[in-house]
Amino acid sequence: MAPLAAAEAREPEWRMRATLYHQGGGGAGPRDSLGCPPVAMRTAATDRNVAPRRSIIFIRETVGIRMPDGSLHDGVWYVSDTGPAIRGQRIDLFTGMGRSSMDPIMHLNTDHLSVVRLGTFEGCPPRD
Repeated sequence: MAPLAAAEAREPEWRMRATLYHQGGGGAGPRDSLGCPPVAMRTAATDRNVAPRRSIIFIRETVGIRMPDGSLHDGVWYVSDTGPAIRGQRIDLFTGMGRSSMDPIMHLNTDHLSVVRLGTFEGCPPRD
């Protein structure tokens, strides 16, 4: 079974409530908490006590969302950010530049996302 198909079949490790953030609205700076540039539709912020930074996670509900380059999302996100309001079972998903970058993901039921940890990464998240 392919790694993402296996992740999709697994029971979620966390059920998280999601919020969205973007650059240009005061929500995101030019660097995440690792010192890396945030990556549109890939960077996630979590509570370090729940999903530690440098975690690679799979969010089932984001599979198929339109990416900035026109491709479809595979559900993989990189936890490289934190924030003072991100506590407990909450995740903040970075959508890109400007408020309109949130449009492809606005249809999600952000109260109940299924999150599976796939592993960890070194350095900065890939920019696809």
